[in-house]
Amino acid sequence: MFSKIVIALNDQPESQRALRSAIDLARAENAKRTTVSILGDLPAYRSFAIVVDPGAPIAMKEDHRRFHDELNESASKLAQEHGLDATGAKEVNADLLVIGLHQHDFYLSRLWSSVYDLAQDATCSVLGVH
Repeated sequence: MFSKIVIALNDQPESQRALRSAIDLARAENAKRTTVSILGDLPAYRSFAIVVDPGAPIAMKEDHRRFHDELNESASKLAQEHGLDATGAKEVNADLLVIGLHQHDFYLSRLWSSVYDLAQDATCSVLGVH
């Protein structure tokens, strides 16, 4: 039924549960799993960092991107351990988008809104995992 499954990854535990569920589903469906990272906003204190070091926001953004590259790499390794081919996604015609759902608090609500926006723009089915 699903041949290309995309998982919205970030640094939250809900995302990791979605990843594991998507791996199980991909194995059951013989699907190719593809991952996509959601790069959330940088912290609000970055504006204060500009006063101390004008290059700080650039360094923080690079660190943020490096973290998400590592997140995708670890997700790919986990998928490969389960016999799946996994790659990062730029443009992919997915059959299914898998997202992690969570209880709302202020920070997580902001972060989840990025995932929610991704789900609203999806041209495929969306699976939310608790």
